[in-house]
Amino acid sequence: MTAPATPFPAKHPPVKSGKVGVLLVNLGTPDGTDYASMRRYLKEFLMDRRVIEWSRWKWYPILFGIVLNRRPQKIGKAYELIWNKERDESYLRTYTRSQAEKMAERLKDFPDVIVDWGMRYGQPSIAEKLDVLKARGCDRILLFPLYPQYAAATTATVNDKAFDALKAMRWQPALRTVPPYHDHPAYIEALANSITTHLSTLDWQPDVVIASFHGIPQSYFDKGDPYYCHCQKTARLLRERLGWDARKLMITFQSRFGPEEWLQPYTDKTVEHLARDGVKRIAVLNPGFVSDCLETLEEIDEQARESFLHNGGEKFAHIPCLNDSDDGMNVLEAQVRRELMGWV
Repeated sequence: MTAPATPFPAKHPPVKSGKVGVLLVNLGTPDGTDYASMRRYLKEFLMDRRVIEWSRWKWYPILFGIVLNRRPQKIGKAYELIWNKERDESYLRTYTRSQAEKMAERLKDFPDVIVDWGMRYGQPSIAEKLDVLKARGCDRILLFPLYPQYAAATTATVNDKAFDALKAMRWQPALRTVPPYHDHPAYIEALANSITTHLSTLDWQPDVVIASFHGIPQSYFDKGDPYYCHCQKTARLLRERLGWDARKLMITFQSRFGPEEWLQPYTDKTVEHLARDGVKRIAVLNPGFVSDCLETLEEIDEQARESFLHNGGEKFAHIPCLNDSDDGMNVLEAQVRRELMGWV
């Protein structure tokens, strides 16, 4: 009697492999400035437990009863002021895409490396881009949260989302994450160059330069978040590089939300007090932001400027983020090349 033939699995198309992916990830952006787009974006952002750590029973009634009914229209109007009309998108999306394209060009000496970009909130999502890279043959992926200073509400939530996506995969790619680079020499040098270059274009010089970082609740720092320390070290190294003291280069924190205490000093209060105390000329930069966005273009270059001039200041300059400039790309490339060692 002949033994039955051993069944073979159904044929599958050949699996692509052997490539290395690099995924640049920034915070995110709404798809448009309309109410529905803003509400969808804010809902995803403000439901993140890394961003709002309050208990759900306390936070959700506020979020769904008040915030998501009132805030989309207000934030939408702010986005309209700084929207990239030519491409019909936020500048954060414009710059992140450009950073990925330029990174791919800079890594041409590694033919097996594929560079892409995504967003923690909104589109394109991290999960979508991980699937794309895997389908293109990337069995190793370098995840790059685009935050110089580590915070649980930024870097950690990007990592969380990436590992959540891997949970659904039968065949997972190997994953590396880029650590914070708040004290990397290339980063400090690029910031110093951006300050001196921008100030050289002015026909006046600031009495004070403010390094304004995005804030986090004080309670997050008290629980062990290193963000405040990373910001302080960035500012200290930048002062040393420029030969300035703490009176010339101040550090402040912006974008607070809700009733609890956040890291201080607050940017908006500092700008107002400086003007009222007789300081006539200031410049502000945002070292914690890789790309210009709502918090830099509208909150600083619009709101902070208006506050300073209204309270007696005379000259105000906003120093752009590094964006996709040569110096900015040098910083990002240095991190990527270091973390790719052993893979390429």
